[in-house]
Amino acid sequence: MSTPRTVRDRLQLSPEVTRALRDGRAVVALESTLISHGLPYPQNLEVATASEDAVRASEAVPATVAVRDGRLLVGLDEAALRTLATAPDGSVRKAARPSLAVALAEGGWAATTVSATMIAAHAAGITVLATGGIGGVHRGALGRVDGRPGTLDVSSDLEELGRTPMAVVCAGPKAILDVPATLEYLETRGVPVIAVGQAELPGFYARSSGLRAPNVAAHVEAAGAIVQIHLGLGLGSAALVCVPVPEGEALPADVARDAVERAVRDADAAGVNGPDLTPWLLARIAELTGGASVRANTALIVNDARVAGELAVRLAST
Repeated sequence: MSTPRTVRDRLQLSPEVTRALRDGRAVVALESTLISHGLPYPQNLEVATASEDAVRASEAVPATVAVRDGRLLVGLDEAALRTLATAPDGSVRKAARPSLAVALAEGGWAATTVSATMIAAHAAGITVLATGGIGGVHRGALGRVDGRPGTLDVSSDLEELGRTPMAVVCAGPKAILDVPATLEYLETRGVPVIAVGQAELPGFYARSSGLRAPNVAAHVEAAGAIVQIHLGLGLGSAALVCVPVPEGEALPADVARDAVERAVRDADAAGVNGPDLTPWLLARIAELTGGASVRANTALIVNDARVAGELAVRLAST
């Protein structure tokens, strides 16, 4: 047997996903870092399972993506989800575009970020991906802050959105980011950003970021029409579909903003940066909000999966 060389050579699709793609049914890719790096057990497993259930309730097929022993798994069974959810801290790598080859080469498990999930899903022929919030331009990445030079800390998610033609459903950029700069970056890379059902960009924990959305669709069907045309044009970039966190679990905008600002200041004082910054900030925001941010986060993840399922069904039927 020859050694796998391309992404497609390394794909291992579950039987359910294989059948769905063969039959032209709607499939939604789901990233796996929220399982191994985002939430503690058993909450991580509960959210992963609820997300898959939400996709199925929309009459689409879920395909959670991960890396194991040199293969890109597209569609995890219950045992694999549990293995990721219960793995000891530090035993599961985080695979993004720049670290995907290392994760494949070194064996064992790795959870896929948005960028790595997009790579695997696109190679498999999946058009729609659901996640909580995308990565983006971190604060201070593009210029001096408090006398310190810019960090150039920009998530590989943004580059992937600019180069891989898919529909990515989220609740907006993560609130800890420089959201205006993230929107500018997406515009430069040719990624249409579409807010569903409201004129303002969703604010991740809060329903609004306070920023006007670049594009607005009244409902999922209207967003699907835009996505279909964008992908059909062959422009090479993704479309970002942003849906607000469910109202019952959303944080008030001022509460979310104050918690984020405080967490950013605390991280700076503690000298936290690089790959450790995002998980540190999310954990600190959870402390500052008494767990309300975690409830909002879990609600938006499941809601995004539901909407992604609806979008995938629409795209598969046209």
